[in-house]
Amino acid sequence: MEAAAEGAEPAGGCAGAPEEPVVSLADVLAENEELEKEARAVLGGSDHERCSYSQGAVKRQALYACSTCTPPGEEPAGICLACSYECHGTHKLFELYTKRNFRCDCGNSKFKNLQCKLFPEKGKVNSGNKYNHNFYGLYCVCKRPYPDPEDEIPDEMIQCIVCEDWFHGRHLGAVPPESGDFHEMVCQACMNCCAFLWAYTSQLAVPTVTKVTSLEDERILLNVKETEEQNREIKKESGGDHQGKIKEEEQVEQYNEPSTSSGSKCPETVTKSDELVCKLRELQTKQSLKKDTATFWPSNWRSKLCTCKDCLKMYSELDVQFLIDECDTVLAYENKGTSDQETDRRDPLMDTLNSMNRVQQVELICEYNDLKTELTDYLRRFADEGTVVKREDIQQFFEEFQSRKRRRTNRMQYYCS
Repeated sequence: MEAAAEGAEPAGGCAGAPEEPVVSLADVLAENEELEKEARAVLGGSDHERCSYSQGAVKRQALYACSTCTPPGEEPAGICLACSYECHGTHKLFELYTKRNFRCDCGNSKFKNLQCKLFPEKGKVNSGNKYNHNFYGLYCVCKRPYPDPEDEIPDEMIQCIVCEDWFHGRHLGAVPPESGDFHEMVCQACMNCCAFLWAYTSQLAVPTVTKVTSLEDERILLNVKETEEQNREIKKESGGDHQGKIKEEEQVEQYNEPSTSSGSKCPETVTKSDELVCKLRELQTKQSLKKDTATFWPSNWRSKLCTCKDCLKMYSELDVQFLIDECDTVLAYENKGTSDQETDRRDPLMDTLNSMNRVQQVELICEYNDLKTELTDYLRRFADEGTVVKREDIQQFFEEFQSRKRRRTNRMQYYCS
């Protein structure tokens, strides 16, 4: 083996052929672990076996829309993760990621010829659910599908935390900051509906770059920070003095102080006012620049919104009480999916290996590699055909795998005898 590795051409090899990359078992396991972690985050701890209807309006869960059952022209409907597997496994589905305060519609009056297999005793409609064109596979102000076969421009989709629609980065009126610089976005239309948020932008929002066109039709990027000079001129005209500036600096320090909330554990939602002075009213006494653009916000910015009695009433009237709930964030949803499934999570393969001697360990690793290879090849067929893997398919695979294993074992016993 050493001589062949040093100089001889490997059997079946071709001179000049590129060498195949060598991937260790540790690399494969690490990659699988990372993919599993991403999947857990996206699904947010949603139950894949039981319909979520019995839980009522779930704060956040993985949702899907079935184009087969509720195509454009029919009433929009959303289904939970378990129903997407059990009741709509062969249907065309739109992945909605997550929506807030939604109750599973599967099998209710919006589905003409389908009864939910997991929870058939559903009400006719869920009046508390909110729908938009995402349920028909359309997104953004351009109302296009994603991915869009006719769109050749590479662009990321960003979800608005208020309307929960998804937008192309180029359709937000401003160039989005780097993805790591902000955590949440409020679209242009929602900024118009929630105009009070403009008062917070100078202290809390992540600065953006506005797109404009020059006389020569060349795109020039102007940083919104440049408008600070305009703001200072406005304050001079309105009689702002040096003491006002000192107070403004103190206010900025107040808003930029670190939040004590944890990224994985949400603080309790504010239900009553603990504020003696309205932060919003103080900010509104200063001039703030309103623009026809989306706004981008850092982590924990919600905890800095005013919670006085008047502001809580305003949030209720605008139906945006969730803005002061840090457990409503997508980050909290993803953290829940990761923490729920990693709690007390142990690697059964490593536990088994540690209890064996070396010969048994080698045999188990060989069996594991055989299983992994055959299962990967088996599942690839479903991926190529675009069909959903059902429980019966997995059961069939393991029955056939055990049958092949028994035949191999019997042949070994025959030769040994």
